[in-house]
Amino acid sequence: MEYIENDRITLNPELHTKLTTYHDPCNYGRKSLKAFGHGYFEEGRTITRACCPDFIEMIPAGNGNYCCGAGGGAWAMPYSAERVYYGRVKARQIQETGAELVIAPCHNCRDQFKKSLNQEYELGIEVKYLWELVSDSLILPETVAQDSGTNEHGDH
Repeated sequence: MEYIENDRITLNPELHTKLTTYHDPCNYGRKSLKAFGHGYFEEGRTITRACCPDFIEMIPAGNGNYCCGAGGGAWAMPYSAERVYYGRVKARQIQETGAELVIAPCHNCRDQFKKSLNQEYELGIEVKYLWELVSDSLILPETVAQDSGTNEHGDH
């Protein structure tokens, strides 16, 4: 976000035309708020909106946003039925937005959406990490013209 605000990177908001929503990972939001006194709720949204002008908020959002069901290491544990069951609320929340693209900064959340809830609840969504969205949206500076054929001494 700092790079965007300081014009160190430029993003193309025309590349992502799908209706997009942002998922608040528990670790970035509620747990960070409790542990460090600052929950990272708005930063991811600001970045997502810079890349995706057709943005819709989940209700509730921010500190009240629902857990995806894969938190606390549940994604890596052998409790897939439980994970899918607890993810049903998040799946409904996503469906209610009508979004086709979900930005999920956390790897557990992303895998839960992409590899589990998308199939179990037939969400039909594309899922991207926040960094992946930024990477896809980057406008790269023009490359410096290649050497004109002379060496450092001006010889050809």
